[in-house]
Amino acid sequence: MDAVRVALLREVLAGTEWPAAARRFAGALRSSVVPHGGGLLLVGTAAYEPWHLAAHLVDESTWSGLPELTPTLVRHRVEPGDPAHLAVGLGRIEAAGRRETLFLVAPERPGDGLLERVHDARRAGATVLSLDDGDPEVRGLAHETLAVTCRDDVDLDTVQHLVSAAAGENSVPAPRGHYRFRDRLSRLADQLTAPPPARW
Repeated sequence: MDAVRVALLREVLAGTEWPAAARRFAGALRSSVVPHGGGLLLVGTAAYEPWHLAAHLVDESTWSGLPELTPTLVRHRVEPGDPAHLAVGLGRIEAAGRRETLFLVAPERPGDGLLERVHDARRAGATVLSLDDGDPEVRGLAHETLAVTCRDDVDLDTVQHLVSAAAGENSVPAPRGHYRFRDRLSRLADQLTAPPPARW
């Protein structure tokens, strides 16, 4: 998602908790990885690998000049012949320790095996962040959490866009005026579907 679309998304969500919550969480992410020169491990559940977020964090690390935001994607299933950047298995979490950040994306409760690995990484000194569905056990393991539940007015994909964009920001933009949520959503839809301006 490009910067214009992120700005429009934030405008739609102005007046809700999400832009500020995403910036708070992204600030925790940056303050965890930048002083240590990186060490960001990104893992999902067996049913959900956060490819999309990994790609956005790579983009943000490039645009912001913060290579520390580039994650290592940790995968539940690694196949023979996978390229090196896609061949990091769950054993990497077991080796995590101080100066590393484990970012767990869990739209549903992770299996016990993953939770045990996350717990061990935390005990070894890794910082644990979670973007989850509000599961108490997951939240009990994390130093910083952001929950997206079925009762919220946004989905996990939207919040991942907000978090990754905020992680690459150098400053916090000034707050915008407040509009009704449906009005903002309607304006965003109009802007995204409008034909390009005529060129003379």
